[in-house]
Amino acid sequence: MSDSERLRPIVLGPGEGRAYALGAMSAVFKADEAETGATYSISEWFLEPHSSGPGPHSHADHDDIFYVIEGTMSLLVGDEWIDAGVGSFIRAAAGVTHDFANRTDKRAGVLNIYIPGGFERDMAGIVDWFANQPTTPGSQ
Repeated sequence: MSDSERLRPIVLGPGEGRAYALGAMSAVFKADEAETGATYSISEWFLEPHSSGPGPHSHADHDDIFYVIEGTMSLLVGDEWIDAGVGSFIRAAAGVTHDFANRTDKRAGVLNIYIPGGFERDMAGIVDWFANQPTTPGSQ
């Protein structure tokens, strides 16, 4: 990636970006390795009321930063769940187990910064995985 490509502004309005539907969860990628030279990825993640996120996981070489932008998101960092309201900032360092869930009656969302970038490479497989999960009435 040339410096001129990396320095080009990214301007997106509300809801714009590369959207992914994941059942009760959705993601919109705002910037990824193609725009940032793989230095970071930025995405929004939304969960409908009373729904789970991706499940506990960690990234060996990537930090995950979460900034709550809507509602109250419950975030697992290590072995502690934190109920985080709008404006809350949480970092899960590389190697630390993390997850998120919405335990409330209203939609919740986080802005996610993934350092270094490249998370979006996994989205096709993640979408396929969620599409193939069985759903039962009342589950989420």
